[in-house]
Amino acid sequence: MERLAVRPDYHEFVTADLLPGSEPFSASNGANGVLVLHGFTGSPQSMRPLAEAFADAGLSVDLPLLPGHGTRVEDMIPTRWSDWAAAAESAFHSLAARCDRVVVAGLSMGGTLALWLAESHSEIAGLVLVNPLVEPAAESFCEMMREVLKSGVDQIPGIGSDIAQEGQVETAYSTAPIEPLLSLMDAARQVEVNLVAVTCSVLLLSSRADHVVPSSSGDALVAGLAGAVERVYLDRSFHVATLDYDQAEIEERAVQFALKVLAA
Repeated sequence: MERLAVRPDYHEFVTADLLPGSEPFSASNGANGVLVLHGFTGSPQSMRPLAEAFADAGLSVDLPLLPGHGTRVEDMIPTRWSDWAAAAESAFHSLAARCDRVVVAGLSMGGTLALWLAESHSEIAGLVLVNPLVEPAAESFCEMMREVLKSGVDQIPGIGSDIAQEGQVETAYSTAPIEPLLSLMDAARQVEVNLVAVTCSVLLLSSRADHVVPSSSGDALVAGLAGAVERVYLDRSFHVATLDYDQAEIEERAVQFALKVLAA
């Protein structure tokens, strides 16, 4: 798959201060590391507890803020998959440069990015995927979105904060920009086609009740992978399971998995 470079101008998209909790997170601990990636229209806030759990286990961690995220939705409108993928690639190389081995963890689109990295980086020790987007939306949906764009509307209601636990809120945009969304769906199709290239072990954490990414996406992932995959179903959480009722189980399982594959 084509490698991407971070656009030097993407910082020019930023027109507002960071939303609370959207700050990137980094920890330099041991010789092994974990790259942690957040989801579409979200921010590091959704993955911060998991990133801190990895760090508390003695692992070096990088949790970047992806281009266009964490400020205001207008900053995201000019961005595309190529921007987020390039940022993920850059973060991976930065972490790998100071670590012997690296695991990649991702939520939703962060899971798509993790798979994309693993498809061309066989040195990745393992993947921790929480409700990853693998199976793109139906073409009929994408065509409808293109028609909405033609009508002059460039955003739809947001997908953030799909959380069962009362009082828990994801720092995410209240709307989703259509053109970036279509870019993500195009990329997901390519990632799904190339799943056979993923050779590392995978821990898949799937919410049974997910109102953003259907469980069939996890099914497509399991069917397409050639390597070992452990699938754990989450019975109490919605899409943003890292902030939901199953948060503690996710952190425990993710840390155990990471330590195991990094020591192999």
